[in-house]
Amino acid sequence: MQRNQGFVASHQPLRANPLLSIRKELTTGPFSFLNPTRAHYTHSSLSHRSTDSALDPDSATKTSSPNNPNATTNSAHPDVEKSNTPTGDEQLASDVEFKWRSRDNRKGRHALIVTPAPDDSSARYITPKSTHTLRAAAHGIWKMFTRFPYWDVSWLVATVFTLGSVIWCINGSFVWLPDVAPSSEFPTEILQGGGITAFIGATVFEIGSVLLMVEAVNENRAGCFGWALEQALEGGRLRLRPSKNECCHHHTNRKNFVGKGVVGKVRTALSSASSEASANVHTDKAAQEDAPRGRAWQWFPSGHELTTHYLRDIGFLACLAQLFGASVFWISGFTALPGINNKMSQGLLDGIYWTPQVVGGMGFVVSGTLFMLETQKRWYVPALGVLGWHIGFWNLIGAIGFTLSGALGPDYLNSGAQYEAGLATFWGSWAFLIGSLVQWYECLDTHPVEEKGKDA
Repeated sequence: MQRNQGFVASHQPLRANPLLSIRKELTTGPFSFLNPTRAHYTHSSLSHRSTDSALDPDSATKTSSPNNPNATTNSAHPDVEKSNTPTGDEQLASDVEFKWRSRDNRKGRHALIVTPAPDDSSARYITPKSTHTLRAAAHGIWKMFTRFPYWDVSWLVATVFTLGSVIWCINGSFVWLPDVAPSSEFPTEILQGGGITAFIGATVFEIGSVLLMVEAVNENRAGCFGWALEQALEGGRLRLRPSKNECCHHHTNRKNFVGKGVVGKVRTALSSASSEASANVHTDKAAQEDAPRGRAWQWFPSGHELTTHYLRDIGFLACLAQLFGASVFWISGFTALPGINNKMSQGLLDGIYWTPQVVGGMGFVVSGTLFMLETQKRWYVPALGVLGWHIGFWNLIGAIGFTLSGALGPDYLNSGAQYEAGLATFWGSWAFLIGSLVQWYECLDTHPVEEKGKDA
């Protein structure tokens, strides 16, 4: 069996949850010699239900909970829980699956794939509506201005890169606008304005790249379902709701930066029916047993983990390329400072100012390409429906711009080359900003819902 068609036992997602079954035929990745990047799961409470199942009319609504599986739910949304019909933000579905993606796992996301029901008679579930709509996008943008989870490393990665990209956009204006509008140039604009912003921007990118690597080596190996299951009082339909309380990703734990999710133990946070004869949803006893404790966070994986897992993980390789590129690129940011840049000979500038831009830019090119490929089913099929693909795409465009700037810069006597070098920095910075903003949106969209047949 090829490596991308199955997981190593110690790294199989959701292995601690006996209620989730992997669909092995849908486990895949873009390259046969690397780890899988996506898998599909079915939940026993979802796959073994009968279309005519119903609750005892005298029974109360039951909600799956790892703390009290038999508890009656009366508080969260009492009107909704007793209703067999969807609210304005919900839809009827005939089938439901959970999709695990390696990028989603790093970012604390839980993707659901639903098959909308053509009519009420075939509807077995009530799920949130697809998040691939303009209304959902507008809500996601609103969250970017109203939610600030500073304890979440994925949010920090996105916001730090956004800040760095804004600084590089300012830098691009300093180095390119004098060629476009000479009258706008002020004394020492390129040397001081361009040099100082280049140093700050390169430093911010280095910080973001370190955080990106910390995020990668502290992935949630146990996997996380992240959805609460509720039985409707009338009609027996099963309602699925996003639930941070049922999430064991470290992103929801305010008490640590990365590493442990739920404090004390990683809970198996789902429930299932014990038999088709019982319509109540309750937690399986095996799922109530303590799972292994969440790991304390680490700076870098051990040698064994590195050789057996991480060097075969395309997401880790992308983060590693990003860190390498940012570290080399920082050299050019440092040598751009006034007092250093204007004191060097042309040969020295070529060696320790322009060359690190090219080498670092190539690291960014490799990183952006790998982030795109990570989201794809096949290496040659773009995943246009996945946010992570667009993040990698725009980062790749930005990386090409920065690389071109470094490659054209040493041709001092060619005014056309100097113009294009400044322009490449300008549009490359804006491409990085677009990718960073999409990444910011992505990290807050923790429960994406896709319609079957439209998922990438």
